[in-house]
Amino acid sequence: MFGFREIAVDQLSAWLDGGAPQERPRPIEVRTPGEAGWGVLPEAERVPLASLPACCGADLLLPDGGARSAQACAFMAARGHARVCSLRGGIMAWRQRGRSVAQYAPGA
Repeated sequence: MFGFREIAVDQLSAWLDGGAPQERPRPIEVRTPGEAGWGVLPEAERVPLASLPACCGADLLLPDGGARSAQACAFMAARGHARVCSLRGGIMAWRQRGRSVAQYAPGA
């Protein structure tokens, strides 16, 4: 409907762990510093939502909760990015499945 898909935690985990480095997704963290207090994916690159137009080739947008992710994914998909996904359940689902998170580091 919006040009992107949601993926499950296990699917993302397998996607990040498998394949050649150039085939792995590029996790993008679009949440604000306050929202990222629950942690971020250790591999995630911090790109504020307002700066998203300058970010190209994203394979994944991963915020907590889903609304910001849906907005970011729809924006990127509308600009022709084919591999844009949102993590179903966000970082909370990631943590509930026992996956590791990193602490948000401002400026990182």
